[in-house]
Amino acid sequence: MSDESQASIDQKLVKRVQEGDKTAFDLLVKKYQHKIIGLIGRYVYDHHEAMDVSQEAFIKAYRALPNFRGDSAFYTWLYRIAINTAKNHLVAKSRRPPDMDIDVDDAHHLEGDRGLKDIETPENSLYRDELAKVVRNALDKLPEDLRAAISLREFEGLSYEDIAQIMDCPVGTVRSRIFRAREAIDKEIAPLLG
Repeated sequence: MSDESQASIDQKLVKRVQEGDKTAFDLLVKKYQHKIIGLIGRYVYDHHEAMDVSQEAFIKAYRALPNFRGDSAFYTWLYRIAINTAKNHLVAKSRRPPDMDIDVDDAHHLEGDRGLKDIETPENSLYRDELAKVVRNALDKLPEDLRAAISLREFEGLSYEDIAQIMDCPVGTVRSRIFRAREAIDKEIAPLLG
């Protein structure tokens, strides 16, 4: 199903919720709960805690839904609520929100190199772990705006337009941030690859 038809379905469900249909919100939760739990899991490492925080995010979204105007896609709006809920949860627990976890990205970067996936030798395992460490460190060094842009693009697969809405900046700025983040990461991993 296309993104456009997905957005259309979301709009219809949101309208039904705004008209008092609670089962429509249950459908939205079922549709997005795994994505939201995965997103929150980048901030809250304990799975059970991440599930609790995601439930809190959905409750906040439900309460705020009467004010949802549809200026952005529902998922973009929900995504912002989830990130803010996760960060607020960590602040409330007196923990600094962590830099983005790279585990999902490790798998993404290594998918193209089937040799590393098919033949798991100690050398390959060590290389993969070292590469993951270097990428994680490279992400940690990035300024927050670059790290957020590259994470939304590479980890979540969001479009430049959705990222621009989430980050409240022009699409050109998003493209520039992602380009600069990729350059910085490439510079850090170049010694391992060559």
